[in-house]
Amino acid sequence: MQDNLRGSQAACFVISVAARLLKVHPQTLRYYERAGLIAPSRSKGNIRLYSVEDIQRAMQIKRFIEDLGVNLAGVEVIMRLTDRLREQEEQIADLRERLKASAEEIRTLRAR
Repeated sequence: MQDNLRGSQAACFVISVAARLLKVHPQTLRYYERAGLIAPSRSKGNIRLYSVEDIQRAMQIKRFIEDLGVNLAGVEVIMRLTDRLREQEEQIADLRERLKASAEEIRTLRAR
């Protein structure tokens, strides 16, 4: 189901709905945004629009703060490192695919 919600056809929620889903006050989401932890898109009327990914990220932030007692500065570090790790994992996967393709091309050239 989540894959169907990605891209330009993705579900978006206004701040009141997002806050209700997360069981937080809308001000909490504004606070997360000011801290640079989430970045909802904006409508032409400058209304915050939260994607499914934004909601999931806010859930993770809320869990760190409420369940684990991490302060906002700690959450910022954790989220930045998590994002960086995810990017590096994607780069590694891409490099592995390129290496595999290159190895196959070498095998083909040697076979000739």
